Amino acid sequence: MTTSVVEILFGAFFLLMLLGAPITVALGVAALATMIYLGDNPIKMVQMAWSSVGSFPLMALPSFILAGALMEAAGLSRRLITVAESLAGPFTGGLSAAAIIACLFFGAISGSGPATTAAVGMLMIPGMIRNGYSRDYAAGVTAASGGLGIVIPPSIPMIIFGISAMGIAPAPEAIEAHGQFQSVSISKMFIAGFLPGAVMATGLLLMNYIRCKGRGYHGTSEPLSIRKIMCACYQGFWALLAPVVILGGIYSGMFTPTEAAIVAIFYTLFVGTFIYRELNWAEIAKSLEATTWLAGRVLLVLFAATIFGRVLVENNVPGIIAGGILNLTTNVYAIWALIIGMMLIVGMFMETLAAIMILVPVMLPVAYMVGIDPIHFGIVMICTLSVGFQTPPLGENLFIASGISGESIEKISVTALPFAIASTCAIFIIAMFPQIALWLPRVMGY
Repeated sequence: MTTSVVEILFGAFFLLMLLGAPITVALGVAALATMIYLGDNPIKMVQMAWSSVGSFPLMALPSFILAGALMEAAGLSRRLITVAESLAGPFTGGLSAAAIIACLFFGAISGSGPATTAAVGMLMIPGMIRNGYSRDYAAGVTAASGGLGIVIPPSIPMIIFGISAMGIAPAPEAIEAHGQFQSVSISKMFIAGFLPGAVMATGLLLMNYIRCKGRGYHGTSEPLSIRKIMCACYQGFWALLAPVVILGGIYSGMFTPTEAAIVAIFYTLFVGTFIYRELNWAEIAKSLEATTWLAGRVLLVLFAATIFGRVLVENNVPGIIAGGILNLTTNVYAIWALIIGMMLIVGMFMETLAAIMILVPVMLPVAYMVGIDPIHFGIVMICTLSVGFQTPPLGENLFIASGISGESIEKISVTALPFAIASTCAIFIIAMFPQIALWLPRVMGY
């Protein structure tokens, strides 16, 4: 019976994807076909979809999207990028390194890879081109760095992972073999993302330096100026304070991630209206429109992926897959190589949030069986899927960078490939050394 379920579920899914159906339709129709085959009442789909959006943590999703949109409209993102640009100086690859650092800064307020690429790219790509960088390199480094937007907290994929993993308990044999596992929470995920994000950024900066040295790219024509840096920090003080307020409140226990998203919205409205005075009713309306469109798209994927995942779990498909993998090898390093390789391939073809919703029920039981901490697993999963933003054919960041730079996607893809390799090396380091992800949560009492 289970074999037939797997054949119908995945067969229908991949057939619809090959036919060009949207991911939401492919997931929903595959789940519906399987439920009909099993004799289940299709009304269960509605009940599952309703329960998937009834959780308190999920309320943070549209709120963080709105906060990111308002921060861009209020001028906070532009000031963060100016701070990063002031650090460029005349050094080898200085401007492109500033673009990477700007993506780190903006990732701390947006939680989205494409949003980070768009915001940073609009300012940094033209600046790099004016300073002698080729169009494909300026676009490629920005597309590659945009993926940091989902690794640095607050991160929308971290919220989705936290919600997906909360309902998956380790098997009794996993607890017997490795002891009790810590619970998954969005706050823990946010704390755990900082050091891995720094490792990912370091890999990109090293690759950028090597490539810029070969191409002869430098920073600005002006020398590094402490006065200029201090001036940029002064002008961007309220923008730099935003991540401190949002994340500091979460980590100090003053409010939950969901409440932090609401705080972020009101903070941005206050700064944009009364301090920077760049936020007006027209910009607020545009931000609400963008939030409605993006949140609606994400929630539709979430509905379908939740139903798909529930069908998987109810028919013990994850357990069978875990058993099959463990029959091949029980070596934790080999398991990591299989998981990372699989997620790199999935990330090339599937939207990040849908991939998380589908892969968590399948791969997390495998992680439990070999003693991998769920927080560590979640961070590695998100880091790996972030590479998918810069790899074709889906590569959302490539399309955004192409639109800004006017360069072809094919050329940008080739230029971005070494950065994808650098990111993959960083991911293996994060996977091999769990303390990179787990040290900070433990130090902070989690």
